[in-house]
Amino acid sequence: MDLVTGGSGFIGRHLVAELQAAGRRVRVLDIQPSPAEAAAEWIEGSILDPEALTAALTGVERVFHLAAVPHFWCRDKTAHRRVNLEGTQALLQAARTAGIARLVHCSSEAILLPESAGRTIDGTRAPSLTAMPGPYTRCKLLAEQAVLAADGLEAVAVNPTAPIGAGDRALTPPMRMLSDLLARRYPAYLECILNLVDVRDVARGHRLAAERGRSGKRYILGGENLAFSQLLDRFGRISGVAMPGRRIPPWLALASARAGTWLADRVTRRPPAATPEAVRLALAAAPLTSAAAEIDLGYRPRPLDDALEEAIRFLRTQS
Repeated sequence: MDLVTGGSGFIGRHLVAELQAAGRRVRVLDIQPSPAEAAAEWIEGSILDPEALTAALTGVERVFHLAAVPHFWCRDKTAHRRVNLEGTQALLQAARTAGIARLVHCSSEAILLPESAGRTIDGTRAPSLTAMPGPYTRCKLLAEQAVLAADGLEAVAVNPTAPIGAGDRALTPPMRMLSDLLARRYPAYLECILNLVDVRDVARGHRLAAERGRSGKRYILGGENLAFSQLLDRFGRISGVAMPGRRIPPWLALASARAGTWLADRVTRRPPAATPEAVRLALAAAPLTSAAAEIDLGYRPRPLDDALEEAIRFLRTQS
């Protein structure tokens, strides 16, 4: 049996379907209640709850750890550390006790960006904590380091780039960006490099990492690299929606993010358009390559236009 923590999330739902299609029995541990259509066994609970974690791991061979706070801004400023770091540490300890054979940890491309210096990122360079621009990246890096250094446990990290497609009901940052573009909420854009990937490919990459990944190794699960201006051209053509034509300078993007985050923290208590951490990551972004995953895992992402079309169809059903 496989356990998927965070199985009701965007990647998680697709991973559960991927594993079931491969003939695996699946159990989900998530704070969200089981959806009516769920075919998997469901345990409603948190990775921070020792009893729920023990129950979820009973009889399990492989664990896919996806439970995390995926957003750069949170009302609760302890959330990134509690869930992304301490939750991962709790899972590692419980997995060792339960004798889990294999663990696949869903990390993030974001931890690889700050020290890219414009070079293509292949995942072989070890990121440094001091380079992380905010709480999300710091806690995700510390969690990944704990996974890859875990004793007595076969563990692999996968680093999805920016997944897009259908089914993202909570709107993770890449899908929120596309939603805002569709709604014409961007008066201007910040030029940067993006790597977008179909969420179904990310789900398949997780399964392949469990089957073929080398313990202690990191695998980037990406799709296509393109400049933001190139994304606008393609997204506008597919959606038929006019895209912003003005480019915002980096200093203004950072200043706006600081002001918006200050207002979100103290006044609106709603997510800002961007945080300083997200802007700094965008400015540091560089092309990413999934070569290691292609060689070791047999990972092959599909054409990006397929994912953009899926994302547009889904977002239009949500409006």
